[in-house]
Amino acid sequence: MRFATLILLTAVPALAKTVTYNWNITWTTSNPDGQFDRRTIGINGKWPCPTLEAEKGDRVIVNMYNGLGDQATSLHFHGLFMNGTAGMDGPSMVTQCPVAPGLSFVYDFVVDQPGTYWYHAHNAGQYPDGLRGPLIVHDSEDPYKDVWDEEVILTLSDWYHEQMPALTKKFISYTNPTGAEPVPQAALLNDAQDITISFEPGKTYFVRIVNMAAFAAQYLWFEDHTMQVVEVDGVYTEPKDADMLYLTAAQRVSVLIKAKDSADKNYAFMGSMDQDLFDQVPPGLNPNVTGWLVYNKDGPKPPAAEISAFEPMDDFLLVPVDKQPLLPPADRSITLDVMMDNLGDGANYAFFNDITYVRPKVPSLYTALTTGLDAENPIVYGVNANAFVLKHLEVVEIIVNNMDPGKHPFHLHGHHFQVVHRSAVDAGNYDPTSPDNPTMPTIPMRRDVVLAPPSGNVVLRFRADNPGMWLFHCHLEWHLASGLVATIVESPLLLQGNYTVPEDHKAACKAKNIPMEGNAAGNTKNHFDLAGANVSPDPLPKGFEKRGIAALAFSIVAALVGMGVIVWYGLQEPTAI
Repeated sequence: MRFATLILLTAVPALAKTVTYNWNITWTTSNPDGQFDRRTIGINGKWPCPTLEAEKGDRVIVNMYNGLGDQATSLHFHGLFMNGTAGMDGPSMVTQCPVAPGLSFVYDFVVDQPGTYWYHAHNAGQYPDGLRGPLIVHDSEDPYKDVWDEEVILTLSDWYHEQMPALTKKFISYTNPTGAEPVPQAALLNDAQDITISFEPGKTYFVRIVNMAAFAAQYLWFEDHTMQVVEVDGVYTEPKDADMLYLTAAQRVSVLIKAKDSADKNYAFMGSMDQDLFDQVPPGLNPNVTGWLVYNKDGPKPPAAEISAFEPMDDFLLVPVDKQPLLPPADRSITLDVMMDNLGDGANYAFFNDITYVRPKVPSLYTALTTGLDAENPIVYGVNANAFVLKHLEVVEIIVNNMDPGKHPFHLHGHHFQVVHRSAVDAGNYDPTSPDNPTMPTIPMRRDVVLAPPSGNVVLRFRADNPGMWLFHCHLEWHLASGLVATIVESPLLLQGNYTVPEDHKAACKAKNIPMEGNAAGNTKNHFDLAGANVSPDPLPKGFEKRGIAALAFSIVAALVGMGVIVWYGLQEPTAI
């Protein structure tokens, strides 16, 4: 038996290979909705960005050069655990420094998990400007490999005509006291519209679906075709029929679709943005985007039929193929209460437990590596990092109480989690002692992005088996920008002995004069002295409410307009009488 195991272990590396991508991050011009030419971030002068592909067990090297000229950047490989290479996860000021224009930066990691993922910028809300693409890890042991004939990649996304820096400045502002998020101008399929997918009669297609949106969840359905869900977020599931899917931003779902036996007709498929997310629906907005399954290229492409209601499959009912049982009761329970509120600058922010995230002066991973035994104390990461320090291999439960009336898709870096409970809408906060709680599933659904229902709750479990610095955050890009983030500090002392920062990662910090040692404030002598750390604005004065802020903002704007009119009038030539 030992001999057989040794052969297996030595044979596996021989099958793996190194896959190298050389990417120059550059500006391009695009117009995917046919309405507006705008500057877009592409790769090697092209957009949409390419698909990153590898096979399970491969080493992936991405040689990234920042050719943007006017913006720093970073890349996150969404859904990959980065086990043993925590510094390759990508979020700026968490696992690395932002990469300045003109610098090169290498991401080097092994993919040991098959499935459907994606990569995107993780710096200053940048990816909605274009830097996003599918990431596919193929699997020779795919349990459905003998069922399907061809693979199709289908991305969903939303599209803004204005660039993110300007939109973010207007979003987080006293002039927007209610925190109304910018609404996209269009929905896209494969970063385009009116796309076609060729289908041949009798074949079965494995369709990998990725929602790469900044904001909009989408409903998706294929007319007169039933989907069988077989994977979510890199987890193979038992087949489950679905007529319609709901994908939040950052979620992935893979489905099998059996083609018709005849090529006498083409069929529409539709993506529709969830307008419940929008505070106001702009006049004339088309929330829908249409594509076609084309059996006959010479045949007509029929318009999509109207539907009476959105009735998507419930992903909570999915069962993983590996039958991983419910984890035991948690060793560590973390409760995160979600709310939105205004701070003293008048802008609207997002909070976990009354704390809004602010990036530290030292990347949190580097704080963990340089503060010795103090790295186990959450204080060293700064108040506004909202840090939770985990012990190795403990079972962790995260209870998210969504005290906001909006929907929030939450993503955990570095892990899948079991979704052990999800309430109905308006159920309020989770009470673990309530006799009314349903029995937790014996084999829970697992994924890395889960939707927390409006004014409801969701309970997640995972085992802390991956030392690293992992964000837990809302994947609505506007809420990430406004601070709906916690930092999961996992086994920091193990990190200290097992991770070395590469030289090019150090160079990125040096180029931007970012310290690499000490606590969140850069203090290397007293790790508990946070003087000078980045912090959020002060709270509002007591008794000051949103309507007061709105009135103040309106008064300021009105005053500025009035002053402008007076100045304009004073500059006019006098009129002869």
